Amino acid sequence: MTEQNFEQMRRSMVASQLRTTGVSDARVVAAMGEVPRERFVPVARQALAYADALTDLGGGRQLNTPMALGRLLSESAPRPADRALVIGAATGYAAAVLDQLVPSVVAVEEDPALASFASKALAGTNVKLIEGPLSAGHKKGAPYDIILIDGAVETIPQAIIDQLADGGRIAVAMLEDGVARLSIGRKGGEGFGLTAYSDAAAAILPGFEKARAFSF
Repeated sequence: MTEQNFEQMRRSMVASQLRTTGVSDARVVAAMGEVPRERFVPVARQALAYADALTDLGGGRQLNTPMALGRLLSESAPRPADRALVIGAATGYAAAVLDQLVPSVVAVEEDPALASFASKALAGTNVKLIEGPLSAGHKKGAPYDIILIDGAVETIPQAIIDQLADGGRIAVAMLEDGVARLSIGRKGGEGFGLTAYSDAAAAILPGFEKARAFSF
């Protein structure tokens, strides 16, 4: 594959996967049309970097589809002065896209192999990569205007909600009965509300399972 091939695939992704699926924020579309997604995919899978499908990263982890990321970012409505946190950085792609949209991005990844990959892939960006448990977020850098949980989860820990600024947004795919629903959460004072707006395939993140009721 050549750089020209990847550029053509990136343009096709924008036209067929973003503009036709409700990714309405022009800045998000432009950023995803700029960031070379192939840099954030293992070499053996680069030919599928722009496919409308989850990308296997090994170790049970996957890279979200372009459409899912585009919808999550559009609904979170990044503003030029926002501070952002990405939970589940994986190879760093979502953080690199957000880096085009806001001045401050912290990205958390707990898998050592993925964190190492992301560290190299994010070279030259302003993203601050933190290796640590996803479910803890990164309290030291809080509060954040946007928290992107880049994957599907069953629950959002209160520790992460507490890291959101007043008026801040959490973009996430919530798992309900095995279905991932893209959702936006908003914080106002002590209140936090979550609204689902679309079903979509989304990579499942570890460490965000609901407590199971004990049964005999």
